[in-house]
Amino acid sequence: MSGKSWQPVEGIIPPLVTPLAGPDALDVAGLERLVERVVQGGVHALFILGTSGEAPSLSYRLRRELIQRVCAQVRGRVPVWVGITDTAMAEAVALGRCAAEAGAQALVTAPPYYFPAGQPELIHFVRLLAAELPLPLILYNMPQMTKVRFEPETLAELVRIENVVGLKDSSGDLEYFRRAVELARARSDWRVWIGPEEWLAEALELGGHGGVNGGAQIVPAWFTGLYDAHCRGDRARVKELQNRIRQLGRIYTVGRHASAVVKGLKCALAWLGVCRDEMAPPFEPFRDPERERVRAVLVELGLLEKEPVEKSGTL
Repeated sequence: MSGKSWQPVEGIIPPLVTPLAGPDALDVAGLERLVERVVQGGVHALFILGTSGEAPSLSYRLRRELIQRVCAQVRGRVPVWVGITDTAMAEAVALGRCAAEAGAQALVTAPPYYFPAGQPELIHFVRLLAAELPLPLILYNMPQMTKVRFEPETLAELVRIENVVGLKDSSGDLEYFRRAVELARARSDWRVWIGPEEWLAEALELGGHGGVNGGAQIVPAWFTGLYDAHCRGDRARVKELQNRIRQLGRIYTVGRHASAVVKGLKCALAWLGVCRDEMAPPFEPFRDPERERVRAVLVELGLLEKEPVEKSGTL
């Protein structure tokens, strides 16, 4: 079995933030810099409109604009994946069709996140959705946000659906990840990627196929370097880079709320001169004390000069 025109991707797929210049406006120049940063950094695909991309907080108009701009800029240099997670299946399908027309290669969905679906309902949902979509579908296990996970028994059923081609697991449960990798062996074209980057090396050792890691848009070379080192069996290099990645992960703990991960990513990218750190309403970016803590991590890791050049999140 194989999905519609699916070419399996292995390696590093950064889930991009959505650079914003206002409540319903893209930071176009920042987006262009971000896309070039990761493509030139050697990543293996891009993922837009995921958790890091604040997708549920964006208007459908802006989501479509983002899809069209990213696909036009990438020009087929790497595959583009588009998140279509929604509480309304009709909207997910419509966004999937927009992505296909723009030139994306795959779609990604988490479970609908308002009414918690039972596992039989989840299977039914994925079957209906996959049948309507023009592109291969990747499942996104994110129980922290959706209140529901794709249980292993459910995955065993979903692996049988031709147009469903893989799983991004952001649960942080390595035993669950191991089970998912085992289930993926039923299909030669099924792939499993890890979300939490602090477990990237361990996930690869378990047979995972790569990482969908937010930090890869900050320092692409650390993540692609770790993946390459794993492929050639250089355990020392893997350990060195995994340690750096874990140190970088301190930017995610600066804030106190679930939004801190996205705020940390955007703040770091703003300090690096890539894009603005404005958040989609109702959230706001870090204030100066938190910004300084993010900057301190970047300085300590040699990613930024000691003396700040730009203190504001606006570019």
